[in-house]
Amino acid sequence: MERFFLYDEVEDTKTRFVSFTGKSLRYDLAIVQSNKFYGKVLVLDMQSSRFAIIGPDDLEEPGYLEYVFNKTEEEAADLREYLTELLS
Repeated sequence: MERFFLYDEVEDTKTRFVSFTGKSLRYDLAIVQSNKFYGKVLVLDMQSSRFAIIGPDDLEEPGYLEYVFNKTEEEAADLREYLTELLS
C-alpha cells in the first residue's frame, strides 16, 4: 500500500503533568507545548481520554470546555480558571 504523507516530523516538546482538585472533581492533565500549535497548548484529560488544542481565545467561548471535555458548567469553571492562569 502506498501512503501519501502530508507531513511526518519529529519535534521536541515541553510536557507538563498536573493533578489538582477543584470544587467538584480531581483533574489529571498533560499539557503539551509545541511550535505546531501556534501559541496554543494541547490539553489532555487523562481521566476521560479527551483532548483539545486550546488558547486564550478558546477559554472565552461559552460552553467550549464543557463540550470538549464533557464537563458540567461547574466542573469546567475549575478547569477554565486553571487554564486561564496557565496561558496568561
